[in-house]
Amino acid sequence: MAILSNAAPSLVPENALARMTRHAKVLSGQMQSLSATLFPPASKKTLRSFSSGEVARFLGVSDGYLRQLSLDGLGPSPALSAGGRRSYTPAQIGELREYLAAARPKEALEFLPTRRPGDKLQIVAVANFKGGSAKTTTALYLTQFLALEGYRVLAIDLDPQASLSAMFGYQPEFDIGEGETLYGAIRYDDARRPMRDVVRPTYFTGVSLVPGNLELMEFEHHTPRAMVERSLRGSDLFFRRVGSAIAEVEDDFDIVVIDCPPQLGYLTMGALNAATAMLVTIHPQMVDVASMSQFLLMTADVMAVIEEAGGNLDYDFIRYVVTRHDPNDVPETQIVALLRNLFSDDVLGATVWKSTAIANAGLTKQSLYELEKGSVGRAAYERALESVNGANSEILGLLQKVWRR
Repeated sequence: MAILSNAAPSLVPENALARMTRHAKVLSGQMQSLSATLFPPASKKTLRSFSSGEVARFLGVSDGYLRQLSLDGLGPSPALSAGGRRSYTPAQIGELREYLAAARPKEALEFLPTRRPGDKLQIVAVANFKGGSAKTTTALYLTQFLALEGYRVLAIDLDPQASLSAMFGYQPEFDIGEGETLYGAIRYDDARRPMRDVVRPTYFTGVSLVPGNLELMEFEHHTPRAMVERSLRGSDLFFRRVGSAIAEVEDDFDIVVIDCPPQLGYLTMGALNAATAMLVTIHPQMVDVASMSQFLLMTADVMAVIEEAGGNLDYDFIRYVVTRHDPNDVPETQIVALLRNLFSDDVLGATVWKSTAIANAGLTKQSLYELEKGSVGRAAYERALESVNGANSEILGLLQKVWRR
Protein backbone atom coordinates (compact mmCIF):
# COMPACT_ATOMS: atom_id res chain seq x y z
CA MET A 1 0.00 0.00 0.00
CA ALA A 2 1.51 3.33 -1.03
CA ILE A 3 1.68 5.99 1.63
CA LEU A 4 0.75 9.50 0.56
CA SER A 5 3.43 12.11 1.08
CA ASN A 6 2.91 15.71 2.08
CA ALA A 7 2.45 18.19 -0.72
CA ALA A 8 5.48 20.21 -1.83
CA PRO A 9 5.96 23.32 0.29
CA SER A 10 4.37 26.46 -1.09
CA LEU A 11 6.23 29.74 -1.62
CA VAL A 12 3.38 31.46 0.25
CA PRO A 13 3.60 30.96 4.04
CA GLU A 14 0.90 28.55 5.25
CA ASN A 15 -1.03 29.56 8.34
CA ALA A 16 -2.11 27.08 11.02
CA LEU A 17 -5.71 26.80 9.78
CA ALA A 18 -4.63 26.06 6.21
CA ARG A 19 -2.11 23.51 7.42
CA MET A 20 -4.68 21.71 9.59
CA THR A 21 -7.15 21.67 6.71
CA ARG A 22 -4.53 20.24 4.35
CA HIS A 23 -3.53 17.58 6.86
CA ALA A 24 -7.18 16.62 7.38
CA LYS A 25 -7.71 16.17 3.63
CA VAL A 26 -4.51 14.14 3.23
CA LEU A 27 -5.43 11.88 6.15
CA SER A 28 -9.03 11.44 4.95
CA GLY A 29 -7.83 10.44 1.51
CA GLN A 30 -5.40 7.96 3.02
CA MET A 31 -8.13 6.42 5.20
CA GLN A 32 -10.38 6.08 2.16
CA SER A 33 -7.56 4.38 0.28
CA LEU A 34 -6.90 2.06 3.22
CA SER A 35 -10.59 1.13 3.40
CA ALA A 36 -10.60 0.24 -0.29
CA THR A 37 -7.53 -1.95 0.27
CA LEU A 38 -8.97 -3.74 3.30
CA PHE A 39 -12.46 -4.33 1.95
CA PRO A 40 -12.38 -4.76 -1.86
CA PRO A 41 -14.02 -4.73 -4.33
CA ALA A 42 -16.85 -2.54 -3.04
CA SER A 43 -14.85 -1.15 -0.09
CA LYS A 44 -17.58 -2.37 2.28
CA LYS A 45 -17.22 -4.62 5.27
CA THR A 46 -18.85 -8.04 5.34
CA LEU A 47 -19.40 -10.46 8.18
CA ARG A 48 -17.69 -13.84 8.07
CA SER A 49 -19.32 -17.24 8.48
CA PHE A 50 -19.11 -18.88 11.90
CA SER A 51 -17.93 -22.37 12.78
CA SER A 52 -20.45 -24.85 14.12
CA GLY A 53 -18.71 -24.65 17.50
CA GLU A 54 -19.20 -20.89 17.65
CA VAL A 55 -22.82 -21.18 16.55
CA ALA A 56 -23.47 -23.86 19.18
CA ARG A 57 -22.25 -21.43 21.86
CA PHE A 58 -24.48 -18.64 20.52
CA LEU A 59 -27.51 -20.94 20.58
CA GLY A 60 -26.78 -22.72 23.84
CA VAL A 61 -26.72 -26.21 22.30
CA SER A 62 -23.94 -28.72 21.71
CA ASP A 63 -21.84 -28.90 18.57
CA GLY A 64 -22.82 -32.57 18.28
CA TYR A 65 -26.49 -31.59 18.24
CA LEU A 66 -25.91 -29.21 15.31
CA ARG A 67 -23.93 -31.91 13.52
CA GLN A 68 -26.82 -34.34 13.89
CA LEU A 69 -29.27 -31.75 12.58
CA SER A 70 -27.18 -31.28 9.44
CA LEU A 71 -26.83 -35.05 8.96
CA ASP A 72 -30.61 -35.43 9.27
CA GLY A 73 -31.19 -32.61 6.77
CA LEU A 74 -32.93 -30.45 9.38
CA GLY A 75 -32.49 -26.70 9.52
CA PRO A 76 -30.22 -24.77 7.15
CA SER A 77 -27.44 -26.72 5.44
CA PRO A 78 -23.99 -25.58 6.61
CA ALA A 79 -21.06 -25.15 4.28
CA LEU A 80 -18.50 -27.95 4.47
CA SER A 81 -14.79 -27.29 4.19
CA ALA A 82 -12.34 -29.71 2.59
CA GLY A 83 -11.60 -31.02 6.08
CA GLY A 84 -15.28 -31.58 6.85
CA ARG A 85 -15.67 -28.57 9.12
CA ARG A 86 -19.13 -27.04 9.12
CA SER A 87 -19.86 -23.31 9.09
CA TYR A 88 -22.98 -21.14 8.99
CA THR A 89 -23.57 -17.70 7.54
CA PRO A 90 -25.12 -15.05 9.83
CA ALA A 91 -28.43 -15.45 7.93
CA GLN A 92 -28.33 -19.20 8.55
CA ILE A 93 -27.85 -18.62 12.28
CA GLY A 94 -31.15 -16.74 12.21
CA GLU A 95 -32.76 -19.64 10.34
CA LEU A 96 -31.43 -22.03 12.97
CA ARG A 97 -33.00 -19.94 15.71
CA GLU A 98 -36.36 -20.05 13.91
CA TYR A 99 -36.11 -23.81 13.37
CA LEU A 100 -35.12 -24.59 16.97
CA ALA A 101 -37.84 -22.34 18.40
CA ALA A 102 -40.44 -24.26 16.36
CA ALA A 103 -38.94 -27.69 17.09
CA ARG A 104 -38.52 -27.05 20.83
CA PRO A 105 -41.41 -24.72 21.73
CA LYS A 106 -40.81 -24.92 25.48
CA GLU A 107 -37.40 -23.32 24.88
CA ALA A 108 -38.55 -20.90 22.17
CA LEU A 109 -37.70 -17.87 24.29
CA GLU A 110 -34.09 -19.07 24.56
CA PHE A 111 -33.68 -19.28 20.80
CA LEU A 112 -35.74 -16.19 19.90
CA PRO A 113 -35.14 -13.87 22.85
CA THR A 114 -36.61 -10.71 21.31
CA ARG A 115 -38.90 -8.43 23.32
CA ARG A 116 -42.38 -9.64 24.15
CA PRO A 117 -45.50 -7.51 24.63
CA GLY A 118 -45.03 -5.53 27.81
CA ASP A 119 -41.21 -5.62 27.66
CA LYS A 120 -39.93 -2.06 27.50
CA LEU A 121 -37.25 -1.04 25.06
CA GLN A 122 -33.84 -1.13 26.73
CA ILE A 123 -31.65 1.93 26.03
CA VAL A 124 -28.09 1.62 27.32
CA ALA A 125 -25.92 4.74 27.39
CA VAL A 126 -22.15 4.14 27.46
CA ALA A 127 -20.52 7.22 28.94
CA ASN A 128 -17.30 8.78 30.22
CA PHE A 129 -15.48 11.92 29.19
CA LYS A 130 -11.99 10.54 29.86
CA GLY A 131 -10.17 9.54 26.71
CA GLY A 132 -8.76 6.02 26.64
CA SER A 133 -11.48 4.48 28.80
CA ALA A 134 -12.58 2.22 25.89
CA LYS A 135 -16.04 3.73 25.72
CA THR A 136 -16.49 3.15 21.99
CA THR A 137 -14.92 -0.32 22.15
CA THR A 138 -17.33 -1.23 24.96
CA ALA A 139 -20.31 0.00 22.93
CA LEU A 140 -19.12 -1.87 19.84
CA TYR A 141 -18.55 -5.21 21.55
CA LEU A 142 -21.80 -5.00 23.51
CA THR A 143 -23.77 -4.22 20.36
CA GLN A 144 -22.29 -7.12 18.41
CA PHE A 145 -22.55 -9.56 21.32
CA LEU A 146 -26.26 -8.80 21.75
CA ALA A 147 -26.87 -9.29 18.02
CA LEU A 148 -25.10 -12.66 18.08
CA GLU A 149 -27.34 -13.62 21.00
CA GLY A 150 -30.39 -13.04 18.80
CA TYR A 151 -31.47 -9.51 19.72
CA ARG A 152 -32.41 -6.68 17.36
CA VAL A 153 -29.96 -3.92 18.24
CA LEU A 154 -29.75 -0.27 17.28
CA ALA A 155 -26.35 1.40 17.76
CA ILE A 156 -26.40 5.19 17.94
CA ASP A 157 -23.13 7.05 17.46
CA LEU A 158 -23.49 10.37 19.29
CA ASP A 159 -19.77 11.13 19.27
CA PRO A 160 -18.86 13.69 16.57
CA GLN A 161 -15.52 11.87 16.17
CA ALA A 162 -17.63 8.92 14.92
CA SER A 163 -15.27 6.09 15.90
CA LEU A 164 -18.19 3.67 16.31
CA SER A 165 -19.38 4.48 12.79
CA ALA A 166 -15.87 3.84 11.45
CA MET A 167 -15.82 0.43 13.15
CA PHE A 168 -19.02 -0.43 11.29
CA GLY A 169 -17.36 0.46 8.00
CA TYR A 170 -18.43 4.07 7.48
CA GLN A 171 -15.91 6.85 7.00
CA PRO A 172 -17.73 9.88 8.42
CA GLU A 173 -16.57 12.55 5.97
CA PHE A 174 -17.21 10.39 2.87
CA ASP A 175 -20.09 8.03 3.66
CA ILE A 176 -22.40 10.13 5.84
CA GLY A 177 -24.16 13.05 4.23
CA GLU A 178 -26.01 16.05 5.59
CA GLY A 179 -28.89 15.12 7.86
CA GLU A 180 -27.86 11.45 8.06
CA THR A 181 -26.76 11.50 11.71
CA LEU A 182 -29.07 11.65 14.72
CA TYR A 183 -28.93 15.42 14.35
CA GLY A 184 -31.13 15.04 11.28
CA ALA A 185 -33.88 13.60 13.51
CA ILE A 186 -33.54 16.01 16.46
CA ARG A 187 -32.76 19.35 14.85
CA TYR A 188 -34.99 22.36 15.50
CA ASP A 189 -35.84 23.55 11.98
CA ASP A 190 -37.99 22.32 9.10
CA ALA A 191 -35.16 20.11 7.80
CA ARG A 192 -35.82 17.67 10.65
CA ARG A 193 -36.27 14.12 9.33
CA PRO A 194 -38.10 11.04 10.64
CA MET A 195 -35.85 8.83 12.73
CA ARG A 196 -36.43 5.94 10.34
CA ASP A 197 -34.66 7.93 7.62
CA VAL A 198 -31.37 8.06 9.55
CA VAL A 199 -31.32 4.43 10.70
CA ARG A 200 -29.29 2.32 8.28
CA PRO A 201 -28.52 -1.41 8.16
CA THR A 202 -25.01 -2.72 8.73
CA TYR A 203 -23.07 -5.73 7.49
CA PHE A 204 -23.36 -7.18 11.01
CA THR A 205 -26.61 -9.17 11.00
CA GLY A 206 -28.96 -7.93 13.73
CA VAL A 207 -27.34 -4.50 14.08
CA SER A 208 -28.67 -1.23 12.67
CA LEU A 209 -26.78 2.04 13.01
CA VAL A 210 -27.44 5.73 13.33
CA PRO A 211 -23.99 7.01 12.32
CA GLY A 212 -22.20 10.08 13.55
CA ASN A 213 -19.95 12.79 12.18
CA LEU A 214 -19.06 16.40 12.91
CA GLU A 215 -22.62 17.46 12.03
CA LEU A 216 -23.65 16.40 15.54
CA MET A 217 -21.90 19.50 16.88
CA GLU A 218 -24.67 21.57 15.29
CA PHE A 219 -27.01 20.42 18.06
CA GLU A 220 -24.63 21.83 20.66
CA HIS A 221 -24.47 25.14 18.80
CA HIS A 222 -28.17 25.53 17.97
CA THR A 223 -29.74 24.41 21.24
CA PRO A 224 -28.98 27.59 23.25
CA ARG A 225 -30.44 29.72 20.45
CA ALA A 226 -33.54 27.53 20.22
CA MET A 227 -34.07 27.77 23.98
CA VAL A 228 -34.06 31.56 23.72
CA GLU A 229 -35.97 32.03 20.45
CA ARG A 230 -38.57 29.24 20.68
CA SER A 231 -41.15 28.33 23.27
CA LEU A 232 -40.19 24.66 23.56
CA ARG A 233 -42.44 22.29 25.47
CA GLY A 234 -42.89 18.59 26.07
CA SER A 235 -41.00 16.37 23.63
CA ASP A 236 -39.49 19.47 21.96
CA LEU A 237 -37.34 20.23 25.01
CA PHE A 238 -33.70 19.61 24.13
CA PHE A 239 -33.15 16.81 26.65
CA ARG A 240 -36.21 14.88 25.40
CA ARG A 241 -35.43 14.99 21.69
CA VAL A 242 -33.13 11.94 21.64
CA GLY A 243 -35.72 9.84 23.45
CA SER A 244 -38.52 11.09 21.19
CA ALA A 245 -36.54 10.15 18.09
CA ILE A 246 -35.81 6.66 19.44
CA ALA A 247 -39.51 6.21 20.25
CA GLU A 248 -40.30 6.53 16.53
CA VAL A 249 -38.51 3.22 15.83
CA GLU A 250 -39.13 1.52 19.17
CA ASP A 251 -41.06 -1.40 17.67
CA ASP A 252 -38.13 -2.34 15.41
CA PHE A 253 -35.60 -3.06 18.17
CA ASP A 254 -35.08 -4.81 21.48
CA ILE A 255 -32.05 -2.89 22.73
CA VAL A 256 -30.47 0.46 21.85
CA VAL A 257 -26.80 1.12 22.66
CA ILE A 258 -25.69 4.78 22.64
CA ASP A 259 -22.03 5.73 22.37
CA CYS A 260 -22.13 9.10 24.13
CA PRO A 261 -19.86 12.05 23.34
CA PRO A 262 -16.80 12.52 25.59
CA GLN A 263 -18.30 15.61 27.22
CA LEU A 264 -21.43 16.56 29.16
CA GLY A 265 -23.10 18.65 26.47
CA TYR A 266 -26.67 18.77 25.21
CA LEU A 267 -26.31 15.53 23.25
CA THR A 268 -25.12 13.67 26.33
CA MET A 269 -27.96 15.13 28.39
CA GLY A 270 -30.40 13.91 25.76
CA ALA A 271 -28.86 10.43 25.82
CA LEU A 272 -28.93 10.27 29.62
CA ASN A 273 -32.59 11.30 29.67
CA ALA A 274 -33.51 8.70 27.03
CA ALA A 275 -31.54 5.88 28.65
CA THR A 276 -32.95 3.13 30.84
CA ALA A 277 -29.45 2.10 31.97
CA MET A 278 -25.95 3.55 32.01
CA LEU A 279 -22.52 1.97 31.70
CA VAL A 280 -19.53 4.00 32.89
CA THR A 281 -16.22 2.74 31.51
CA ILE A 282 -13.16 3.03 33.71
CA HIS A 283 -9.50 2.21 33.04
CA PRO A 284 -7.94 1.11 36.37
CA GLN A 285 -5.31 3.84 36.63
CA MET A 286 -5.31 6.45 39.39
CA VAL A 287 -5.52 9.39 36.98
CA ASP A 288 -8.58 7.79 35.34
CA VAL A 289 -10.22 7.15 38.71
CA ALA A 290 -9.67 10.78 39.67
CA SER A 291 -11.16 11.87 36.35
CA MET A 292 -14.16 9.59 36.91
CA SER A 293 -14.78 11.33 40.22
CA GLN A 294 -15.18 14.62 38.37
CA PHE A 295 -17.30 12.92 35.72
CA LEU A 296 -19.69 11.55 38.35
CA LEU A 297 -19.98 14.89 40.13
CA MET A 298 -20.72 16.72 36.88
CA THR A 299 -23.13 14.02 35.74
CA ALA A 300 -25.01 14.20 39.04
CA ASP A 301 -25.31 17.99 38.67
CA VAL A 302 -26.57 17.60 35.09
CA MET A 303 -29.10 14.96 36.14
CA ALA A 304 -30.39 17.25 38.89
CA VAL A 305 -30.93 20.06 36.38
CA ILE A 306 -32.75 17.72 33.97
CA GLU A 307 -35.01 16.37 36.72
CA GLU A 308 -35.85 19.89 37.87
CA ALA A 309 -36.89 20.66 34.29
CA GLY A 310 -39.20 17.64 34.20
CA GLY A 311 -36.87 14.96 32.93
CA ASN A 312 -36.93 11.33 34.06
CA LEU A 313 -33.67 9.63 35.04
CA ASP A 314 -34.95 6.52 36.78
CA TYR A 315 -32.42 3.96 35.55
CA ASP A 316 -32.89 0.22 35.85
CA PHE A 317 -29.18 -0.08 36.60
CA ILE A 318 -25.88 1.78 36.52
CA ARG A 319 -22.71 -0.28 36.24
CA TYR A 320 -19.01 0.50 36.11
CA VAL A 321 -17.14 -1.49 33.46
CA VAL A 322 -13.44 -1.98 34.14
CA THR A 323 -11.67 -1.91 30.77
CA ARG A 324 -8.13 -2.40 29.45
CA HIS A 325 -7.31 -4.23 32.67
CA ASP A 326 -3.99 -6.03 33.09
CA PRO A 327 -4.74 -8.63 35.81
CA ASN A 328 -0.99 -9.13 36.35
CA ASP A 329 -0.43 -5.46 37.17
CA VAL A 330 -0.49 -5.13 40.97
CA PRO A 331 -1.43 -1.40 41.12
CA GLU A 332 -4.30 -2.00 38.67
CA THR A 333 -5.52 -4.94 40.71
CA GLN A 334 -5.47 -2.74 43.82
CA ILE A 335 -7.51 -0.07 42.06
CA VAL A 336 -10.08 -2.65 40.93
CA ALA A 337 -10.31 -3.86 44.54
CA LEU A 338 -10.79 -0.24 45.67
CA LEU A 339 -13.62 0.26 43.17
CA ARG A 340 -15.34 -2.93 44.31
CA ASN A 341 -14.98 -1.86 47.94
CA LEU A 342 -16.49 1.56 47.19
CA PHE A 343 -19.23 0.58 44.72
CA SER A 344 -19.81 -3.10 45.53
CA ASP A 345 -22.10 -4.81 42.99
CA ASP A 346 -22.29 -1.66 40.87
CA VAL A 347 -18.92 -2.75 39.40
CA LEU A 348 -19.26 -5.59 36.91
CA GLY A 349 -17.76 -8.81 38.21
CA ALA A 350 -15.94 -9.44 34.93
CA THR A 351 -13.24 -7.05 33.76
CA VAL A 352 -12.28 -6.56 30.13
CA TRP A 353 -8.61 -7.38 29.82
CA LYS A 354 -6.00 -5.33 28.05
CA SER A 355 -5.19 -7.40 24.99
CA THR A 356 -3.04 -7.23 21.90
CA ALA A 357 -5.74 -9.31 20.19
CA ILE A 358 -8.32 -6.53 20.67
CA ALA A 359 -5.81 -3.86 19.64
CA ASN A 360 -4.71 -5.77 16.53
CA ALA A 361 -8.31 -6.37 15.48
CA GLY A 362 -9.00 -2.65 15.79
CA LEU A 363 -6.17 -1.86 13.37
CA THR A 364 -8.32 -3.30 10.57
CA LYS A 365 -11.55 -1.83 11.98
CA GLN A 366 -12.71 -5.22 13.23
CA SER A 367 -13.76 -6.77 16.51
CA LEU A 368 -12.77 -10.18 17.83
CA TYR A 369 -16.20 -11.44 16.74
CA GLU A 370 -15.35 -10.54 13.14
CA LEU A 371 -11.83 -11.90 12.95
CA GLU A 372 -11.15 -15.07 11.04
CA LYS A 373 -9.72 -17.78 13.23
CA GLY A 374 -5.94 -17.70 13.11
CA SER A 375 -5.73 -13.93 12.43
CA VAL A 376 -4.20 -13.48 15.89
CA GLY A 377 -2.64 -15.90 18.32
CA ARG A 378 -5.15 -18.47 19.52
CA ALA A 379 -4.35 -18.13 23.23
CA ALA A 380 -4.49 -14.33 23.18
CA TYR A 381 -7.71 -14.43 21.16
CA GLU A 382 -9.46 -16.83 23.52
CA ARG A 383 -8.38 -14.97 26.68
CA ALA A 384 -9.53 -11.64 25.29
CA LEU A 385 -12.82 -13.03 23.99
CA GLU A 386 -13.52 -14.72 27.33
CA SER A 387 -13.11 -11.43 29.19
CA VAL A 388 -15.28 -9.52 26.71
CA ASN A 389 -17.99 -12.17 26.75
CA GLY A 390 -17.90 -12.27 30.54
CA ALA A 391 -18.66 -8.55 30.83
CA ASN A 392 -21.27 -8.60 28.08
CA SER A 393 -23.00 -11.65 29.55
CA GLU A 394 -23.37 -9.81 32.87
CA ILE A 395 -24.90 -6.82 31.12
CA LEU A 396 -27.29 -9.08 29.20
CA GLY A 397 -28.27 -10.71 32.49
CA LEU A 398 -29.19 -7.30 33.90
CA LEU A 399 -31.29 -6.51 30.81
CA GLN A 400 -33.07 -9.86 31.06
CA LYS A 401 -33.75 -9.25 34.74
CA VAL A 402 -35.58 -6.06 33.81
CA TRP A 403 -37.72 -8.16 31.47
CA ARG A 404 -38.23 -10.69 34.29
CA ARG A 405 -36.64 -13.47 32.25
